[in-house]
Amino acid sequence: MHQETYFEQAMEQSLIGPGGFEKGDAAGFDAGRGLFPEEVLAFVQASQPRRWQSLVKLQGEQAGEVLVASLVKELAAKNALHVLRHGFKCFGKTFRLAYFAPNTGMNPEAAKAYAQNRLRVMRQVHFSEQHPRKSLDMVLSVNGLPVVTLELKNPMTGQTAEEAMRQYRRDRDPEEPIFRFKQRALVHFAVDPDQVFMTTRLSGEETRFLPFNRGHDFGAGNPPAGENNYRTAYLWEQALSRDSLMDILARFLHLEVSEKKIATKRGVKRHRKETLIFPRYHQLDAVRKLVASAREKGAGHNYLVQHSAGSGKSNSIAWLAHRLSSLHDAADEKVFDSVVVITDRRVLDQQLQDTIYQFDHKQGVVQKIDENTQQLAQALSSGVPIVISTIQKFPFINQAMETLANKGEEVSLETGGRRFAVIVDEAHSSQSGETAMELRKVLNRDGIESAIAGEFLDVEEEDLSEEARKALFEDMLKRPRQENISFFAFTATPKYKTLAVFNEPGPDGEPPFHLYSMRQAIEEGFIMDVLANYTTYKAYSGLIKSIEDDPQVPRRKAAKALARFISLHPHNIAQKVEVIVEHFRHHSRHKIGGRAKAMVVTGSRLHAVRYKQAFDKYIEDNGITGIRSLVAFSGSVTDPDFPDQSYTEVGMNEGIKESELPDRFDSEHYQVLLVAEKYQTGFDQPLLHTMYVDKRLAGVQAVQTLSRLNRTVPGKEDTFVLDFVNERDEIFQSFKPYYEVTPVGEPSDPQQLYTLQHRLEEAQVFFSDEVNAFSEVWYRNRHEPTPADHRKINAIIDRAVERYKALDDDEQEAFKGRLASFRNLYGFLAQIIPYQDSSLEKLYGYARFLLSKLPRRSDDTVFELEDEVALKYYRLQKISEGAIDLGVGEARELYGPTEVGTGRGEDETVELSTLIGKLNDRFGTGFTPADQLFFDQIAESAVENETLQEAAKANSVDNFAYVFEKMLEGLFIERMDGNEEIFGRLMNDNDFRRVAKEHLLHEVYERLQSERG
Repeated sequence: MHQETYFEQAMEQSLIGPGGFEKGDAAGFDAGRGLFPEEVLAFVQASQPRRWQSLVKLQGEQAGEVLVASLVKELAAKNALHVLRHGFKCFGKTFRLAYFAPNTGMNPEAAKAYAQNRLRVMRQVHFSEQHPRKSLDMVLSVNGLPVVTLELKNPMTGQTAEEAMRQYRRDRDPEEPIFRFKQRALVHFAVDPDQVFMTTRLSGEETRFLPFNRGHDFGAGNPPAGENNYRTAYLWEQALSRDSLMDILARFLHLEVSEKKIATKRGVKRHRKETLIFPRYHQLDAVRKLVASAREKGAGHNYLVQHSAGSGKSNSIAWLAHRLSSLHDAADEKVFDSVVVITDRRVLDQQLQDTIYQFDHKQGVVQKIDENTQQLAQALSSGVPIVISTIQKFPFINQAMETLANKGEEVSLETGGRRFAVIVDEAHSSQSGETAMELRKVLNRDGIESAIAGEFLDVEEEDLSEEARKALFEDMLKRPRQENISFFAFTATPKYKTLAVFNEPGPDGEPPFHLYSMRQAIEEGFIMDVLANYTTYKAYSGLIKSIEDDPQVPRRKAAKALARFISLHPHNIAQKVEVIVEHFRHHSRHKIGGRAKAMVVTGSRLHAVRYKQAFDKYIEDNGITGIRSLVAFSGSVTDPDFPDQSYTEVGMNEGIKESELPDRFDSEHYQVLLVAEKYQTGFDQPLLHTMYVDKRLAGVQAVQTLSRLNRTVPGKEDTFVLDFVNERDEIFQSFKPYYEVTPVGEPSDPQQLYTLQHRLEEAQVFFSDEVNAFSEVWYRNRHEPTPADHRKINAIIDRAVERYKALDDDEQEAFKGRLASFRNLYGFLAQIIPYQDSSLEKLYGYARFLLSKLPRRSDDTVFELEDEVALKYYRLQKISEGAIDLGVGEARELYGPTEVGTGRGEDETVELSTLIGKLNDRFGTGFTPADQLFFDQIAESAVENETLQEAAKANSVDNFAYVFEKMLEGLFIERMDGNEEIFGRLMNDNDFRRVAKEHLLHEVYERLQSERG
């Protein structure tokens, strides 16, 4: 029972029975031509008798040989996938090699043709003329053409799928006809009862197998299949069953052609690469489940697909777009009239067009909107099946239509009865903004107008004219989900708003609709674990006043100013640049076969400028070769220290254009990229191995930034992060929600809006008649505003601005925070809850304008401080290194917007010297021994500290040490003045610091314990 043959038999029986296959004759395989000739002829004769007879008349008894010979030539010239989909030529006639299931049941002839396909399963197929004894465990053929090969292993005999992969690599010659890339078998599976791996191209030892597993507990592998079955039974019971395999051949498999430009000394060299794409399990599962749900439920649903980086999202979007564009329901009615793909990625545009052209082999199915909004209006009005656009064009549809009408072109955007599928690439909270609302409004114009004429007649609104009321109701109606639009949103890092808006439940009854986790992607080897080698550095800094007096300054503003002063100080940046360059030289540069690259994430554009200057200076001063840097930031930057000089990215990069930077960085001439905001999302450079972080990161931003390292490439075995700023726990909390499944907290309370509305009105900064007056002007002539309208709106808003200025600072901050909260909360909740409350919509519109005109608080004090302090000492010390284990601990849940921003509270003033001490406390200072008097002073302060007193009462010395260590830095800093020599030793001797800590810990604990007694 443990032999491999029983595993083969079980798979074969399943395929032949419910799988829809028939048992074939392995002896009928022609190894020299790499197919089953008799099966080919039997299919052609049965399915295309008239064409066959025409060939017989021309060729007589040689007709069969001539047909097979023509097929072999066409397979070599056009590839097997093309021949399966579009047929092959033989003496002027086009013969089909397969028929695929029709999109509807309205064509019985197509269904009849599909039923004539001959799918066969053969065991122990001898595939080589030179080595007649070599055989494949199993081959699946379609009408005589082998399309799938399988090597099966049984762990009970000591062999697993790993051995099957080795067999394909070492014992299967890619030049054998059946294994020739693109020409015969299209996918090869290595299978055991527990795991499945696949490849579409055999290349000897270079063959790359990909997992084809379902995933288990958010990780790799497969779940138990229940009693009396294998974990991998889904492969033959689902994926390779007759209808599924034919569907994959028709609508999933495609040839991806990429061309890469490589800069050389002789110019630019183009490298062309072909990859045959077979869907991974999660891609196949996601697309099919989305399509099935849309077929059953129709339009009007919002789906979230949470697929990690490395999931092959571009292909999933292409497959889904193609399927939805031709989807029909059980009544054979088309589910969607058009599919709109929203993306900012240029590469996806071409990929969609190329992929879908292979499926349909006709032009015009996909239209990329790359000119203007008029092009978008024409595409939507003409019913192009798949439209690719950025979301920013939708608010300007009305103007575009007017422009076309003025040119005499007839364009109608009638949406009555029309249904749309909108696929969103990288869905985030921006999809809940005003621009996304305009998309809904454009795609449901008729539905919104019908609703205004019907149910909205009862909405209480008596303060506006009929024209303004209608525009107001249009805006209210564009917010909630539209019955004629389904959204399919893809992202790896959903925010709370994303989960709340795209909330169609998945199989488990909860969103997201489909999940492919970061953990599974890492464990399956599709992305690197960027937290596996994570080292944090802490800056030990001390500041002294460079002025004699001690001015009173606001605590928060000064703290921010002093932190900025430290981070931009030349000594700070110089030390970090030295660490970066020397680490890269000695530890990272030689990774990935000497091709490794690094990214330095800086805190601002000015930081990027100073880093670039310091980096190039260090390289030059130390005579370092083979390491060159590029910098990336937007616009121009003026350094306050050199106000007459401005800096640009192009200028600092010696004339390299912004559009050329990614390709130049990809070349062998540059190794380090210094960035400020740019290239922290969406930048795909597999050779990035190391990241140096000198910027506060949190939440989605931390995940997206660090994930620039996660791309895989042959030879890339690990990654490395050196973080000067962030704590390990902060990074853990940022990544944890996206590692497995994203936890979501309690939903936002709808009543919050009315509470905020009431508190805003109580402040009496604005009045209801002003909100109505604004709304009348804004909504009545919004599409054709006049200069007079602009003057009126500003005059109305200015009344509130003047009242706002009369408030004191705390009241201003409270009002502004509540107003921003109302704006954000209504924009979010109105998508989920049909308020039908015009007072909320009017206040929302008014609030957006008022916020833009409210004066900002002055931060002059912050900038003045930079001349009043100087850096006393500075040192970098490694604090921690190693992996951040995302598999342990719980992360905080994601929560939606609440009433936030309701004031900063009083920013009390303190003496600058005291604030500097607290800042040093925050950054830490090293511990060094000193004379007994110094120890006594520290001990006295510690004994008098109430927190330490309470900690000593309730804890053992080991537990007390945790609290003591937290406070010890502050105790040292309090006695910094007048102890420069002590601090000099303290900052440079780890052993002394350790001895000092241990000495003080035990002395303080013993004294507190004795006093307790």
